Amino acid sequence: MLKAKDLIDQSVSELKMKHLDLCKEIFHLMCELKLTRKLEKPHLLREKRLDRARVLTVLRQKKQPEGT
Repeated sequence: MLKAKDLIDQSVSELKMKHLDLCKEIFHLMCELKLTRKLEKPHLLREKRLDRARVLTVLRQKKQPEGT
């Protein structure tokens, strides 16, 4: 699981790459779920979604001007 403190230290381009990787992982997990009707590690899907939300939150915070 990713920590918000670690994400804040990363650059915007690194965060965008992390977001893209997480989206791909979520996509593959969803494909596996739809094909086999089960996942070996179902907790990974929730964990990846939460990580993606953390990355997007940090990206939005970095794009907002300070003080707003």
